[in-house]
Amino acid sequence: MWRHFLKGRGDFGEWRDAARAFLSAGIVPERIDWSSAADADGLFGTGENRLPPADPQGRPTTVSAGFLKLAEAVICHSDPARFGLLYRMLFRLKAERHLIEMTTDPDVAAARRMSKSVGRDYHKMTAFVRFKEMPQRQGFAGRRRFLAWFEPDHFIVARVAPFFQRRFTDMDWLILTPNGSASWDGDLLRTTDEPAEKPDLTDETDQLWQTYYANIFNPARLKVKMMMTEMPKKYWKNLPEAELIPSLIANAEASVLDMARRQASEPKLFHHRIQEAAARVPQPDMPIAGTIAALKEEARHCTRCPIHCNATQTVFGEGPADAATMFVGEQPGDQEDLAGRPFVGPAGKLFNEVIGAAGIDRRSLYITNAVKHFKYEPRGKRRIHQKPNMGEVQQCRWWLARELELVKPKLVVAMGATALYALTDRKDRLEDVRGRPIAMDEERTLFVTVHPSFLLRIPDEGRKADELARFREEVSLVSRLSR
Repeated sequence: MWRHFLKGRGDFGEWRDAARAFLSAGIVPERIDWSSAADADGLFGTGENRLPPADPQGRPTTVSAGFLKLAEAVICHSDPARFGLLYRMLFRLKAERHLIEMTTDPDVAAARRMSKSVGRDYHKMTAFVRFKEMPQRQGFAGRRRFLAWFEPDHFIVARVAPFFQRRFTDMDWLILTPNGSASWDGDLLRTTDEPAEKPDLTDETDQLWQTYYANIFNPARLKVKMMMTEMPKKYWKNLPEAELIPSLIANAEASVLDMARRQASEPKLFHHRIQEAAARVPQPDMPIAGTIAALKEEARHCTRCPIHCNATQTVFGEGPADAATMFVGEQPGDQEDLAGRPFVGPAGKLFNEVIGAAGIDRRSLYITNAVKHFKYEPRGKRRIHQKPNMGEVQQCRWWLARELELVKPKLVVAMGATALYALTDRKDRLEDVRGRPIAMDEERTLFVTVHPSFLLRIPDEGRKADELARFREEVSLVSRLSR
């Protein structure tokens, strides 16, 4: 039986060197008793560690970068069983090369739990260390010096010290903990695993910090369980703002009611100046009733369907009020919603290029959409287009009908199935009616083609080229029909 003592304060190298020697000699995990030097006392002192001679027939063992990364984190854990756990995994890796990927394996699962706990401790230290400025001697003109005390659960000081070096590189600092210390003087980052004693820390800025915390505390968003998860009570004793927390929680409901009363009675800051400035701005003349301009102004306040709730603004049609040709798309996209104009995004750029090649001046066209607001689904920072449903198209058809009445185009081009449905109330297959003129009434012709965004979404380059060529031919036919 081999008994090996380690200092066990987060030094990966001391475990690695011993584990390499035992592995090289082929010592099975059950024959090694890994112990922390802190556990050794009295009659059974640490003594001198003995390592077995290497097996001349043995082959060197290589491990993946994933195991090394995991082991470097686990070795910082405070559980004495971590040394044996890591060696057991290392020994098994000789025969089980993909062990680290078996997340359901008990050893792997235990190691990952330890690694996660170390990572959480790392995060808490970066969040809850509070520096206190140390007084300088009279006449000293050097860098300011700061001191902090923290009580981590694990041996993470050396692991987290580079973060503080990068974050506070412009000041000298010393962080003391029961598990070691770290310091930075502008030139050299030093760490030690020797335990430190808690200093008597006082700082005149504590009161300023408490004032800041009390003012940013929002009682309306208070979630006590979540706060206790993110800021466990064990850290409170070293946080100057923590002594305010019980009273802030106790008075949260009254504070929310007070905020509601003030919101109803007090104007926002500079409100009177804003009102005075607004009064000096000349008011634009209201458009003449019965015109496209008046219809556009009315549409700015449209609430006929729920899409308007999340859209930035109404995107109304644009172009000459007596245009002979009207193009109708589906709905505005992300860029159109922000700009307030139809067909200015990627599909709009393709549209402009194709009509330009066909000899059509965009300024001669009236361009609009079947739906006037942007319907989307938020995904992170992106807004992903969502197709409007039939009910939403029907609600917005009222605006499209008014546009047709006022502009009186001779030729209406429906781009896509949604536009076709909005114009005709028919659900024909686009392929069945595409590419040929259709009489809408005695004075108006309908022409159906695809929406430019359809072309942009085709993944196959060959099919995309064919569809684009067909779209160009159809737009050229529109150019001839509009003459």
